[in-house]
Amino acid sequence: MKFYCHPRCTTCKKAKKWLDEQAVDYDEISLLEDSPSKEKWMSLLKETDLTVKSFFNTSGNAYREQNLKETLPDMTIEEAAEHLSSNGMLVKRPFAVEGEVFTSGFKAEVYERVWGKGEY
Repeated sequence: MKFYCHPRCTTCKKAKKWLDEQAVDYDEISLLEDSPSKEKWMSLLKETDLTVKSFFNTSGNAYREQNLKETLPDMTIEEAAEHLSSNGMLVKRPFAVEGEVFTSGFKAEVYERVWGKGEY
């Protein structure tokens, strides 16, 4: 699993603690240095039932500074993928992905269902 996070994010720390306690292997990647590629984002955004907005850190400064609340509803998948790949601070974190399976944000019950032993 690739675990994209921000080193100082408390939600990311909680998710890492959960993964460690469950002995789930992951490669930690800083969203500040290496967000998933535009192509990966496009693939995920096209295949999911989730809204594009659910991948964005809507409470972050970068989201507000770029006025994405106003432009996101009319944004194409390609435009959203460009934003997410170019600025890791826009990504709802942590973002964990293994193949086509992923989670955005952290909720223990979701992690249990998706990343629990033998589940993915």
